Amino acid sequence: MSTTPSSRFPVIRRFWKPVAATGAGGTAVVLWFEEMMLFVQDILALIFLPILAGIIYLLNIFAFKSRMPRREDLTNPTHGGKE
Repeated sequence: MSTTPSSRFPVIRRFWKPVAATGAGGTAVVLWFEEMMLFVQDILALIFLPILAGIIYLLNIFAFKSRMPRREDLTNPTHGGKE
């Protein structure tokens, strides 16, 4: 009994073209989506960089404001209460 190649795997012969097209198209969509996500990530980094710099600048002002000399310290002839 001989079998012909077409009768062995009729499912593979029937669906190999749609499977190949879907696989290639899916890969292209995934790669495109990945590139778009990297682009969006770069744009968000550029947006948040000045915002974070402003937050750090304000923290610097508020945290070290007590280190600034006061007006009374500049007019006081004694240095730190020592005579």
